[in-house]
Amino acid sequence: MCLAIPGKIVEMVDEENRIAKVEIGGVRRGVNVGMLDDIKIGDYVLVHVGFAMSKVDEQQAEETLRLLQELGSYQEEFAQFQTAIN
Repeated sequence: MCLAIPGKIVEMVDEENRIAKVEIGGVRRGVNVGMLDDIKIGDYVLVHVGFAMSKVDEQQAEETLRLLQELGSYQEEFAQFQTAIN
């Protein structure tokens, strides 16, 4: 199953191409944020296959991660994020 997992935007890497560095579980990867408006450092987004799909607040992000961990779905998605190409 493929899920979107929440991460925090920690850096804007390429403004022109709308690439941000997103941190999920201590791992940072480049993510395309082109589908979202008004994105800034510190925002939380749901990431799926290298794209930020929607913006969420910090509480929603933490709750989603907690639920994914309880369901056992988090590890597979996190492993994919860890091995993704920057």
